[in-house]
Amino acid sequence: MVLVDTSAWIEVFRRPSRLALESVVDFDDIVTCLPVVQEVLQGFTTEPAFRTARSAMLALPIVESPLGTEVFEEAVDLYRRARRAGLTIRSGVDCLIAACAIRHDLTVLHDDRDYGAIAKVSALQQRQIPRLGKRPAQPSPPAETRRG
Repeated sequence: MVLVDTSAWIEVFRRPSRLALESVVDFDDIVTCLPVVQEVLQGFTTEPAFRTARSAMLALPIVESPLGTEVFEEAVDLYRRARRAGLTIRSGVDCLIAACAIRHDLTVLHDDRDYGAIAKVSALQQRQIPRLGKRPAQPSPPAETRRG
């Protein structure tokens, strides 16, 4: 099962869309959590688009609803572990989303560097979306062929 992060949904809802979600994950495997729903919906500026997205997001299976104290405490722990390891987490909400995913053994599908850092200090399973619309990085040549 896959918890699709806000950063991936942004690519789906962008016009034109830069991510065909069904090409990355089976739609029947997608779940969400309320922090993702909030982040996604607060980004819509037009009422028709908001209503369509709201209906779609709330139709998905939702984990950790209602959100209990334990998931918040686990999010705090993730943030603090990363900080102690010298890693900067830019969004406390990403820790909350990660805590939801860990508690339910879900993979977070994302385009956000916070999840890679969180995965270094926890059992978080995460997968970055393909960088669509962007040129792939060229691999560096082997050291022995570089000119110096």
